[in-house]
Formats: sequence, structure tokens, C-alpha cells
Amino acid sequence: MTSDQNWELKSKIYLVEDNPVDIDLTQRAFKKQMLHCTVDISRDGEEANQAIQRWEAGLEIPPDLILMDLKMPRMDGFDVLRILRQSPKSCSIPVVILTSSNEETDIITAYQLGANSYLLKPIDYSKFVTLIQMIIQYWLELNCKVKY
Repeated sequence: MTSDQNWELKSKIYLVEDNPVDIDLTQRAFKKQMLHCTVDISRDGEEANQAIQRWEAGLEIPPDLILMDLKMPRMDGFDVLRILRQSPKSCSIPVVILTSSNEETDIITAYQLGANSYLLKPIDYSKFVTLIQMIIQYWLELNCKVKY
């Protein structure tokens, strides 16, 4: 097994997204890029907070990468980022903000709260697939990460 195949078998992605269309697009884009990746989903920030609590309690293995929208019901992405960065088991997980918000204050706030990257969702599906491919390449293949 090559090292590239090895990371594929172990990759766990956590998607925090409330829009069903964007969830479907993201899942299809990941499936197109790598078949052995699991994508767990929270449909709002409160569900993400509950997942973080399960990671802390050792009930679930934390993901290798978190993709998160900002504007969500019940708890927004900024609040989730605050919680993630205070949690010992999730503070080093790369968080990529994947959103349609191009507001400068959102970008600044996301980075101040510990986001590792801030990307705008492309409207065109082929561009979205390319973006997911670049995310995979950088965050899952090239980037060194800490495992707990």
C-alpha cells in the first residue's frame, strides 16, 4: 500500500453545513476524489458542538479535517470555532471555512478565532470539485497533523 492509499483509508472529514444542496454537492465532490473517505455531517452548530463533546469524552474519534459554513441556525460557525479551539482534542484539527460569505468582517473574525483557511464556495460544480481536490491535496496529503 502506498502512502497516498494509506491516508485515504484513514481520512475522516467532518462537514458542518445546514444547506442540503451544499451537503449533497460536497459529498459528491469528495466521492469523486476519494472513495475511502468518510464524511460525517452536522446540519447546524449545535450538532457540531455535541460532536465535539463526544470527541472530548472519547466516544468518537475526532476527524482529520473540518469543513464548516458560518451562517447556520441554532449556533453559527464562529461559536463552533470558539468551542473547537478551546477543546484539547480538537484544537489542532484543521478547520476550513467553506462559505458563500465574502464579508471582510467574517473573514477577519474566522481567522481570529482559529480558522486555518477561508474559502468561498464556487457556484459552478466543476470548480467546486476542483476546490475539494485542492483541499484534499493540501489538508490531507501534504499538511502534517497531530493525532491524539
